[in-house]
Amino acid sequence: MTSQSWVEIACDESGFSGTNLLDPASPVITHASTDLDTAAAADVIAVLRNRLRRRSEFKSNQLLRPEQRPALEWLLAELRGRAHVLSIDKTAYVAARVLELFTEEPSYGAGTGLGTDHSEVVAALRHRTGFLGAFVDLTRTKRVRLMDHVAVDRFIATIPADVAALRPVTRARVEEMMQRLIDEDPELPPPLEPLVPALASTLLHWSAGGRSVAVVHDEQSALTPGRVARLGAYLAEQLQPPPLKSFVQVDSRDDPRVQVADLLAGIARRPAPDLVELLEPYTRTAARWAATNSSQV
Repeated sequence: MTSQSWVEIACDESGFSGTNLLDPASPVITHASTDLDTAAAADVIAVLRNRLRRRSEFKSNQLLRPEQRPALEWLLAELRGRAHVLSIDKTAYVAARVLELFTEEPSYGAGTGLGTDHSEVVAALRHRTGFLGAFVDLTRTKRVRLMDHVAVDRFIATIPADVAALRPVTRARVEEMMQRLIDEDPELPPPLEPLVPALASTLLHWSAGGRSVAVVHDEQSALTPGRVARLGAYLAEQLQPPPLKSFVQVDSRDDPRVQVADLLAGIARRPAPDLVELLEPYTRTAARWAATNSSQV
């Protein structure tokens, strides 16, 4: 493999809240990546520290202050063509996961361009908060060893009768898939971990044109070695060369590339109206989740 056939990226997220996906105080999660090398990323961090007059670690909320707008604009200009952001509306993500888990055979392509586009049905479901909440409660299976039939009853009772796409969702199907989750079936992607499809979408972006991607990622409990390996294997079955070349998790404090990705993820997660306009030249729509978009900076 020649040096031109692969790219190394550094990634981080903002807004990760575990399985508490319907918290109105944190409606969006962003996953940012950059292909800056270590020296270039260190230079970016050094310039920002100088502009913000910070000697130690700083966060994106400091860059979002009105008086730091020149520094923010400078950062986005420096990253143009060198970074990517995926923004996920968590409520829409949960709605899509209902369909992916209970109406089709789930795969590690769900939620990406390789999966089914459920956006029309998601739009109809995103305001059914009781139904979505029952789904989240049902699928919290960590350390669960027995089927919670009360949670199954509650979920079945809340299925909207007027949504035709949910008619295949029977009790038998729900109990079958829940048992597979409880048994930790490795073929089932975790339904309440948006970082897994976020990583998949990021890999698809950077591997476009036939490159493999070496990932350096901030430490995240959701991205276990087993899940990343299964994601890599799935993508290798779909595309050649395999999109995932390698995956390493690091402490963000030790890697300036991840620090830059962290700043970008935080900026994109809390866009004030004027910031949306600033980011608009880099934004394109992603098809998998309603109210989800992807930004190429």
